Amino acid sequence: MAVKILCYYQEGCMGCIEQEPINREVEGALGVVIEERDALTHTDDIGAYGLKVTPTVLVLVDDEVRERFEGVVHREALEEAIKKYL
Repeated sequence: MAVKILCYYQEGCMGCIEQEPINREVEGALGVVIEERDALTHTDDIGAYGLKVTPTVLVLVDDEVRERFEGVVHREALEEAIKKYL
C-alpha cells in the first residue's frame, strides 16, 4: 500500500502560509513526506483532483484519494487521517 500526501498551495495564500509549518510538524511526527505543489504550475492536477481552494491536502493510497482537506487542516486531524494508512 503506497501512501502519498500532496499539499496544493498558491503564492500569497494566507491559509497556505499557515498550513506549511503544520505540514512540517506532521512530517516530523509521523516520518512521512508531504509533497508541496503549486496549484498554478500543476494545472493538470486541478482537473484530476477537482481542486477548488488552496490549501488542499490530499492523502492518496495507491494513487486513489482517500482523505481530502480543503483549507487549513490542524495537526491533530491531519495526523489522524494519515495514520489510518501507515
